Amino acid sequence: MKLPVYLDYNATTPMDPRVLEEMLPYYTEKFGNAASKTHAFGWEAEEAVDIAREQIASLIGAHPQEIVFTSGATEAVNLAIKGVFENYPVEKKHMITVSTEHKAVLDTCRKMERNGHEVSYLHVNADGLIDLEELENAINQNTILIAVMYANNETGVVMPVKEISAIARKHGIPFLSDATQAVGKIPVNVDRDGIDLMTFSAHKLYGPKGVGALYVRKKNPTVTLTAQIDGGGHERNMRSGTLNVPGIVGFGKACEICENEMHTESTRLGALRDYFEKQLMDLEDLEVNGDQKSRLPHATNISFHGIDGEKMIFESSSDLAFSRSSACTSATLEPSYVLKAMGLTDETIHNSFRFSFGRFSTEEHADHAIGIISRIIKEHRHERNFGHHKVL
Repeated sequence: MKLPVYLDYNATTPMDPRVLEEMLPYYTEKFGNAASKTHAFGWEAEEAVDIAREQIASLIGAHPQEIVFTSGATEAVNLAIKGVFENYPVEKKHMITVSTEHKAVLDTCRKMERNGHEVSYLHVNADGLIDLEELENAINQNTILIAVMYANNETGVVMPVKEISAIARKHGIPFLSDATQAVGKIPVNVDRDGIDLMTFSAHKLYGPKGVGALYVRKKNPTVTLTAQIDGGGHERNMRSGTLNVPGIVGFGKACEICENEMHTESTRLGALRDYFEKQLMDLEDLEVNGDQKSRLPHATNISFHGIDGEKMIFESSSDLAFSRSSACTSATLEPSYVLKAMGLTDETIHNSFRFSFGRFSTEEHADHAIGIISRIIKEHRHERNFGHHKVL
């Protein structure tokens, strides 16, 4: 078994070898620019992009022409929020989001506020879920967008997307969902779920880094955006720039694999995650954070009491790879804002960790992790109870 064992699939996923195999020709002999319309190299690249667009759209129940390629989910979020804001003519605009959104959404919202617009941040309860009544009460005559993530990156909690959509539709407000953690892991269907704008990324579903997509609904209702990158009118004038053909091909293949294998994979990973949690429960004095009924099948966030969180990360680093919070905020020692919003104390948050399994995780990996974590937790608690003094 290769060490360290990787348990951070929510941060990123290794590329599936089948995806890499599909991509490789587009770096060498099939290197054409998809915008080149006068020769076979360009036609070949354009056809590859069209196939990938169909594969990606199929996974989420969309029309291929509703897929806009970006450099990743962060760019897609920026295009969605800023594109909606700039498309509305009213002077003062208002949007609603949630305090536990990914930084890509929260930081973009802060930018909108600096530009003189208003943003309402919904609270979450101890399980990480929003109050639908609070959402409805937050809507006013200037509300132009509701943005609620599909599944949280730290806890795996899945939001009541259909209910949120129903409220948005009732008031005629576009609904944006950052589905980066959900697409390819659980069934996501933009029509069934009532989503008007949706962001996701290839590297979260065993595809390459540096390519993502924004779903933009074409009808019922039609969503119109103002482009944020100009220069050539690519992607139906919504996102200019030469397309990353190898990345897009890989993105498409990754989505095709997920569509074919998602049910079997999520069942297996759900059982593996549950086994992992159950074995760790023998340690006692720990708790799983977030709603345990409405969550992603492969992920868990656990608080261990009576330990030193920093020390645990350091002592396990040669054997295990897991995280304290999202990859985008783990460079700072500030407590997780997601867990803080759920009411956890700073001390508990510092001793809370995200474990996420994936396609290449095995029961052997889980057993290894259980053994390492159990040993460290017991040592920490023993030291805390008896100190470092030797018995004479």
